[in-house]
Amino acid sequence: MTAHPYAGAVPGAGTGSGARAYGSAAGTTASPIRYPDTTSPRAMTVRGWWLVVLNLLMPGSAQVLAGNRKLGRFGLYFTFGLWITAILAFVVYQIWPQVLFSIATLPIPLTIVQVVLVAYAVLWVVLTLDTLRLVRLVRAGPRARTAIAAFSVILLTLTSGGAVWGGYLAGVQRDLVNSIFSVQAAAEPPVDGRYNILLLGGDAGEDREGLRPDSMTVVSIEADTGRATMIGIPRDLQQVPIAADSPLIGTDYAPDGVYDCGSDCQISFLYPRVEAFDSDLYPNAEAEGSLPGIEATKDAIEGALGLTIQYYVLIDMQGFSDLIDALGGVDINVTEALPMGGDEELNEVEGWIWPGEQHMDGYTALWYARSRHSTSDYDRMERQRQLQTAILQQFDPVNVLSKFQGIAAAGAQVVKTDIPQSTLAYFVDLALKTKDLPIDNVELTPPLIDPENPDWDLVRQTVGDALVLSSSTDTPAH
Repeated sequence: MTAHPYAGAVPGAGTGSGARAYGSAAGTTASPIRYPDTTSPRAMTVRGWWLVVLNLLMPGSAQVLAGNRKLGRFGLYFTFGLWITAILAFVVYQIWPQVLFSIATLPIPLTIVQVVLVAYAVLWVVLTLDTLRLVRLVRAGPRARTAIAAFSVILLTLTSGGAVWGGYLAGVQRDLVNSIFSVQAAAEPPVDGRYNILLLGGDAGEDREGLRPDSMTVVSIEADTGRATMIGIPRDLQQVPIAADSPLIGTDYAPDGVYDCGSDCQISFLYPRVEAFDSDLYPNAEAEGSLPGIEATKDAIEGALGLTIQYYVLIDMQGFSDLIDALGGVDINVTEALPMGGDEELNEVEGWIWPGEQHMDGYTALWYARSRHSTSDYDRMERQRQLQTAILQQFDPVNVLSKFQGIAAAGAQVVKTDIPQSTLAYFVDLALKTKDLPIDNVELTPPLIDPENPDWDLVRQTVGDALVLSSSTDTPAH
């Protein structure tokens, strides 16, 4: 009896007509994926589609079935690892979202995410190119060759390109965190169940020397619920009592504990003066992520309101428009016509913001916050608070993710703060709670408070009552 010519041969060995004959014979008993009938364009076309779809659904499976099993297993392990990680992330987000917020706000986890995503992108390129090799396009039907190749390239662009883009965004986020948030600053505990954050709007316009805080707001947030109260502080507030432990006390600023020298001692003047002439009063400020002028302003506001200010956020109003443009604009209900550019009587007006619902770009929103020639400083304060609230409400995950690169680039130039990196996850979680709750507003302005001769007992009682009301009811305080 004559032995079969391929008896004892290694499956798939050999080339040419003999190998094709074996493939045809063995295809009835062996895997048609690994040992296809290469003489059948129809079979090779079906096999090709199977391989590219499997490579999409389970990268590495095409190699396990038809190619290098070692490479395929590595791809499958990597893929299953990412699937398991994604499932765990979803479960953790439902139970303890701060864990994921920590990953998204700390440089080391973000670096790990970036490396993993880039590695997966490279692996997907390797597996896709190897899958195309295994498909053997020249054996597929003539019309199917282009379709299979084009489909593979499109999928490669979407999958591998998506992973690279995700890695890039992780790097952008890491750089943003490092550029804005402090590493040196220590985490502060809540006081009376609240975090009090000083929000300063610094205006360094072309007509100014240096930066001066034209907008001062204390955002008081309940540590448990996220309910927030915004306390507006007039920039022309005078006779301000200074916090008892401040280095300003006993100096020319506050020899008797009060910052009082008439109209030349408005609270907004503390920042530029201490920065320019007496920064040595706060020698550790910069090492702790702050500035001497900011620390002096915090001491004054703590003394005025009777609150402990744990952190500050300084927003440069000149760069504010970039942030709003990055968000895609902001929706504001305008109640009166406001000039943009200056005084109407001096023919300085560049345009007008008209009453009604307006979708503002950054330039218009900046003038909405700064316009002063037809209204008072206290009207400006109210508009600035309105703008801050509107921006907060637009920081939803979809909007931020879709425009993340622009927001990050603007934020790095606009914002300075001493909020530590170690507390970012907590404050992200708290901000999401705040976004879904009404925000209460307290304005320490006339006729309630006279900025030139404030009744400090009334100021503290007003603030205290507002915080108690905010804690006990869902009705906004006014």
